[in-house]
Amino acid sequence: MAILSIQSHVSYGYVGNRAATFPLQRLGHDVWSVNTVQFSNHTGYGQWRGQVFEPSHVAEVVNGIAERGVLGECQAVLSGYMGNAETGSAILDAVAKVRAANPKALYCCDPVMGDVGRGMFVRPGIPEFMRDRAVPAADITTPNQFELEYLTGRTVRTLDDALKAAAALREKGPRVVLVTSLLREETAPGTIEMLAATDAGAWLVLTPQLPMQPPPNGAGDAVAALFLSHLLSGREAGEALGETAASIFGIFAATHAAGSRELRLVAAQEELVSPSRRFSVERVA
Repeated sequence: MAILSIQSHVSYGYVGNRAATFPLQRLGHDVWSVNTVQFSNHTGYGQWRGQVFEPSHVAEVVNGIAERGVLGECQAVLSGYMGNAETGSAILDAVAKVRAANPKALYCCDPVMGDVGRGMFVRPGIPEFMRDRAVPAADITTPNQFELEYLTGRTVRTLDDALKAAAALREKGPRVVLVTSLLREETAPGTIEMLAATDAGAWLVLTPQLPMQPPPNGAGDAVAALFLSHLLSGREAGEALGETAASIFGIFAATHAAGSRELRLVAAQEELVSPSRRFSVERVA
């Protein structure tokens, strides 16, 4: 299957397309990567070099792909870090082109905006674009808890809060919502959860939260790619959630063992296809 992935690129490290492309390829997908930025490294280091690409650059690359007559082969569009709000329109134009060529194609929007403890870390205009245009256009969206609260205007403290917020988000357009980095009041210390919600039900998975400071960037990008891949392979949302949680925990465990700040996606690539540890997935709605 072919996936058009439109997000950031770094030369050193693993975020954006660098965190999404290899896992998708390892799981058997062709990936057409279109970069919204090209940086030396992710911004979490505090210093970086490179540039944010103009929306016209993104559109030009997508148009070049379209001219090959292959958009009908594309099964999904995956978007992440945009760089600036104006790029969002080029991404939605790309989604429209793919859907015109293949009406069954899915759009998975990872609404990269911010996180608990950091707040918003994207340029002005991007949060509003995500809330008002990108997420409503998506079939699948993968916010973290902070982003879920922003997108729905709801506070999430309990499982019931999370379920209601996910339902509110699905009412805006996406059929499937994956909530990452979920920390509820009821969550046991030293653990972290993910919640997948669809019209057919909701499922929760809990994994250990490894003591990694600072936490490696790019995990959300990898999770969105993994979850999309498993849905495209025909798995139901609960099963896709379990596979995704197992793989990302295996990657985190290898990263922690190596004392690395960057995800060990290549060194621990077997975790992507055959995770060494699995976790119980509970149906909660």
